[in-house]
Amino acid sequence: MNQELTEVTRLINDGALFVINHSGGKDSQAMMIELLKIVPKKQLLVIHATLGEVEWEGALEHAKFQAEQAGVPFIVAEAVKTLIDMVEHRFSVRPDAPSWPSASNRQCTSDLKRGPIEREVRRYMKANGFTKVANCMGLRAAESHGRAKLAVWKRNERNSIAGRDWYDWLPIHGLSTAEVFALIAAAGQQPHWAYAAGNERLSCVFCIMASGRDLANGAKHNPVLFKKYVELEQRTGYTMHMSRKSLVELVSYASNDAVPGYETEPCDLLAASKPAPLRQSMPPLADRWERFSGWAHSFPRTS
Repeated sequence: MNQELTEVTRLINDGALFVINHSGGKDSQAMMIELLKIVPKKQLLVIHATLGEVEWEGALEHAKFQAEQAGVPFIVAEAVKTLIDMVEHRFSVRPDAPSWPSASNRQCTSDLKRGPIEREVRRYMKANGFTKVANCMGLRAAESHGRAKLAVWKRNERNSIAGRDWYDWLPIHGLSTAEVFALIAAAGQQPHWAYAAGNERLSCVFCIMASGRDLANGAKHNPVLFKKYVELEQRTGYTMHMSRKSLVELVSYASNDAVPGYETEPCDLLAASKPAPLRQSMPPLADRWERFSGWAHSFPRTS
């Protein structure tokens, strides 16, 4: 933690760019609230990787509104393909292999989010004379075992080249979900409307790792997209969710009711498909990490 504080303070003093990866979700929103307390606005940039039709309605607008209200530059990163394009292409060239991204092969993250964001950050740095950057992401330890193991601060060697120093930072890694919502409320803000509608998380409407509750909520508010996913599952013979259960089955189970117009039997899987491990909940990590709100006061406040 001391090293993290030292490195962040050094980059602030060196005039580095701090990039806020903003999905429109609660974690991005809370992270931005905290970063505004310690980083001068002239060193901040908000960037949103748009996912097109598979993204929750209003996610881009929510991120943009927070940036505009804070007076921070906002840009959109867009991939040259969509998730549906990826699945369709994969099925056309490898019908014998799973068509959807998986927990071990999250091409959706690398190709639709990380890659486009990194491209736009490089462009922005070059255009505005920045040579150092802290790429800030709202990943939290309490979300999963995998995220709990992530380094809170590290140098990104792949993106660090001669004349450019790139660091990845997880500013709210130690916060609980309750603390995230408390930060948003304390700032006089509202989270994206999907949370009030029942969502636990805000990513793709139908995420490969989403809870049944979130999938059911997505189907309720996005019936046209739900139909498209179901038809794609049935046509490819592969399920999109890491549990290997069909989207119809998961939504039916979570809503305790059959989905009108759909069978509730899971889609048949091709022999090449392999089961993915189910997510497991994380125990509280208060004993491992200090809360961000506690040590943020170590930084000089900005006006």
